[in-house]
Amino acid sequence: MYTYIMAHIKNRLFYVGVTNNIKQRTFDHKNATYGTHTGTYNIKQLVWFEEHDSPLKAIRREKTIKKWKRDWKINLIESINPEWNDLAADWNFDGFITSKERFNKK
Repeated sequence: MYTYIMAHIKNRLFYVGVTNNIKQRTFDHKNATYGTHTGTYNIKQLVWFEEHDSPLKAIRREKTIKKWKRDWKINLIESINPEWNDLAADWNFDGFITSKERFNKK
């Protein structure tokens, strides 16, 4: 399980989430359309994530980070990613389809 932060770099807007598949979830965010929070605000860069050994720990961490002040989130991101690079920039998403597309096929 993963806790992660997606961001819009220029405006430094955040989305804090939890997932069991970081690559699929990142792909979903990067392909989000207008009408979703991440699509509307162009929050499509993975700037921080950590892996947990249980869903409960990942969810607790997500809830904790969501309550943090903005500066604390920035410090967390910059502790591992001072340049705010997209950590998924080099990931290969060939063959992925969005969760929404997968759901609509059922």
